[in-house]
Amino acid sequence: MAHIEFLDETIRDGQQSLWGMRMRAGMALPITPILDKTGFRVIDLAGSSMFEVQIKHCQENPWESLDLIVGSVPNTPIRGGMRSNASVTFGVTPDSLMDCWMRGLNRHGVRSFWIYDVLFNIDKMHRLAKVAKEFGSEVAGSIMFTLSPVHTDAYYADKADKLSASPDIDTLLLYDTAGTLDKERLSTLVPAIVANARGKKIEFHSNNLLGMSAKAYLDAIELGVSIIHTASRPMANGPSVPSTEIMVKNIELRGHTHNLDTSLFKPVADHMEAVGKAAGYLINQYSEYDVMSIEHQIPGGMVGTLKAQLAQHKMMDRFDEVLAETARVRRELGYPTMATPFSQLVGIQAVLNIVRGDRYSVIPDEVIQYVCGFYGDPVGELDQNVVDRIMSSSRARTVAANPPEQPTIEELRKTYGTDDDDELILRALVPEADLAKMRAAGPVKTTYPLLSSPELDQVRQLMTLANTPAVRFKAMGVEVSLRR
Repeated sequence: MAHIEFLDETIRDGQQSLWGMRMRAGMALPITPILDKTGFRVIDLAGSSMFEVQIKHCQENPWESLDLIVGSVPNTPIRGGMRSNASVTFGVTPDSLMDCWMRGLNRHGVRSFWIYDVLFNIDKMHRLAKVAKEFGSEVAGSIMFTLSPVHTDAYYADKADKLSASPDIDTLLLYDTAGTLDKERLSTLVPAIVANARGKKIEFHSNNLLGMSAKAYLDAIELGVSIIHTASRPMANGPSVPSTEIMVKNIELRGHTHNLDTSLFKPVADHMEAVGKAAGYLINQYSEYDVMSIEHQIPGGMVGTLKAQLAQHKMMDRFDEVLAETARVRRELGYPTMATPFSQLVGIQAVLNIVRGDRYSVIPDEVIQYVCGFYGDPVGELDQNVVDRIMSSSRARTVAANPPEQPTIEELRKTYGTDDDDELILRALVPEADLAKMRAAGPVKTTYPLLSSPELDQVRQLMTLANTPAVRFKAMGVEVSLRR
């Protein structure tokens, strides 16, 4: 039997997969002290996409939000995620800015990191890990899994060996964005990783798109995984990870042990369900097994993006065509792992191919950059006919002639007009107009308004159904007037 540690994904992958990263600080702060007492190894939270969405859509200063949440969990490390060669952009970010980003998160109290690179630029991953160690932070070297003819056990074993060789890598994180790992593949993959991990602990993160991830966790534990990623039930499943509730029950039934205080699960779940309902966001999701998902391997959080793009062109009836085209584009581009940025690049190219009706007649710059090798070396062989089509365009010649620059941090400070590195990160992430709106909104709010009773929820529904301009609600000496 094994002792299993849990990493909480309620306020990171849960809300990223279900809410599109639109969680405000006030939504989380009532339950972060409870999560802190529950016994999680780590609480996952911060990333560049969270920063961007908080600024653009929530008009909240993400540094202020981060400080509030870190301050509310004094006993549990907060984790940040980082792609080795880019911040929020789908392009390539200078190394100096990535180092600045890593140091900034550490200065604000983040003490655990998962670092990933879909093309495994190991030197960049090791460099960022070394920066994290300036602050004594824990680092998980991520092995981003995907199904393809070229992503073999030997391929991943080699990456595990190269990652674990660094003394700055503390754990290895097997990350299955599409939730495709089953017992048969795990039975050979996990031992291959364990054999090259140099005794370092193995974490497992599996998004439950196919409804198989809870079973995969149990199978992986039997093979040497000792840290699993879960979320409070309202924020679990569907495109998110399995629930903490079910995984605790499952491992107990298997005879494994853990350190979680199960009495604290319900208040967290109750709050997140109430917040989700009040905000109109998805909660309590489930998934059905869909073989097509194995073909395209689109992460759950991206499905909504594709649907929105098709709706914009009044082509929602062609969604299944887009899924099939996504699988085709992925094959033609050498089977890139379907995680940021390549899940987006492949998906966007597929939408353009369907919408335009002429494949590769419109090609995003980032796809050209990928073909040019600016992100790193593709794992599989690219379809030469597709490469020729892409590189024959006049735009391709321009992009190919301008590889990513590597300015120093001093040069970046001059470019963005600030010596404040926190401000530098914000200016590099989003346009100034978005920052202005964020600042105009004032300080981060520490609470979020909830429907306080089933009765008020009924009033809200009544106003919607009746289309009335005003409703007066009176009960137990309290009178409330609501107007549109």
